[in-house]
Amino acid sequence: MKNHDLKKGLYAAVFTMAAAQSQAASAVDFSNLVEQVSPAVVSVNVVKKMTQEELIQQQVPEILRRFFGNQVVIPQPQEPQEKTGYGSAFFISKDGYLLTNHHVVENASKVTIMLNDRRELDATVVGSDERTDVALLKVKGSNFPELRTGNVDRLRVGEPVLAIGSPFGFDYSASAGIVSAKMRNMMGETSVPFIQTDVALNPGNSGGPLFNQNGEVVGVNSRIFSGTGGYMGLSFSIPIDVAMDVADQLKKNGKVTRSYLGVMLQDIDRNLAESYKLDKPEGSLVTQVAPNSPAAKAGFKSGDVILKYNGSAISRTSDLLNYLNRTSPNQMIQLQVLRDDKIRNISATLTVAPDDTPAKTEQIQPQKGPVIGVSIRNLTLEEQAQLGVKGGILIQDVKRGGVAAQSRMMAGDVITQINDKTILNSNDFIKSVSELKKGSVARVSIIRQNQRAILGMRIE
Repeated sequence: MKNHDLKKGLYAAVFTMAAAQSQAASAVDFSNLVEQVSPAVVSVNVVKKMTQEELIQQQVPEILRRFFGNQVVIPQPQEPQEKTGYGSAFFISKDGYLLTNHHVVENASKVTIMLNDRRELDATVVGSDERTDVALLKVKGSNFPELRTGNVDRLRVGEPVLAIGSPFGFDYSASAGIVSAKMRNMMGETSVPFIQTDVALNPGNSGGPLFNQNGEVVGVNSRIFSGTGGYMGLSFSIPIDVAMDVADQLKKNGKVTRSYLGVMLQDIDRNLAESYKLDKPEGSLVTQVAPNSPAAKAGFKSGDVILKYNGSAISRTSDLLNYLNRTSPNQMIQLQVLRDDKIRNISATLTVAPDDTPAKTEQIQPQKGPVIGVSIRNLTLEEQAQLGVKGGILIQDVKRGGVAAQSRMMAGDVITQINDKTILNSNDFIKSVSELKKGSVARVSIIRQNQRAILGMRIE
């Protein structure tokens, strides 16, 4: 009995020791790292002029705003008012250059930084890029502590990372977590392949560094995904290679120049993969080619599927966009393209990207119509001219649960082609759909909010 108890106690001790060792192995001690890198991290304080809308919001009592919104107008004061903000930044050179976020210093009339030894210095905004949310600051002086940058390509999902910043103004707060994902493109944004982590970021962390275990900066903390305004486990950082490229351009030219191919792109889903006879959803689908663009001059066509970029496989559109964003203008690129069930190799020379913002199309009232669960009508000549198309039909209503709804068609979409057949009017549409066989997947070319896309429509 005593031997049994002894063995039982021994097993329990061994199990407890193993569990403790496992926990110790899984926990990362960042204390030495924090002590080492903190001197290169600073708090950023900004003074900004208040916008007209902010002035109104500040002066209108809450009870009036609740019932009347911003329609209540109160005479404005003669003197312009200002507000303060805060964030974080870090030194990337010994001569006083720092990285932070564009949104931290946007419209700032004064920027100051505070070092961890409590010194305060005035900072100049060298340049700022809204699309990547990166800004470059400069302070006078020399021999500042400079942080080392890491290789983002070697960063692995699940790897421990550390953030240092000033959440809610609490200076030099450290928070740790792991890399949750890489190459995230958020809400239609294509300029930044964000690093997603579960590191606790809050207002004030913006612009601060994200470190790997070696004390190297791998990202610039930029934003969170939240339904409450506070941290909810989804934080996003700008890869340091993207931020440093922007900083170099701002330092040399005062602005950022991007490469331009001239195509609209979308991901390949299951239906489109089957339609294009692909083994799995992969590649990036060209939905529109801009006139006189590098893509047009290279011979690209709507419906092409880009499978490789300079020999690197394209799994989804974000991969291609990230390669393009990393390539300088005036460089020639090689693209492998699937067209008419054949693989082609196309060369294109990138140019400088224009700053275009497409106009939004007009929403039109529905009327009844037949076929695959949609209500349709012909486009007017004026609408065709606005969209730059000949013919086309407008989807005015989509039946819930129908073939069109399952294919992600929406009211307001304009259908221009089905399986490469041009749709001039509703008769063409009805005829083309009636020719589709049950179980087949058709390619439907649409225009949605002035942007072209191709949907896979499965006929059940």
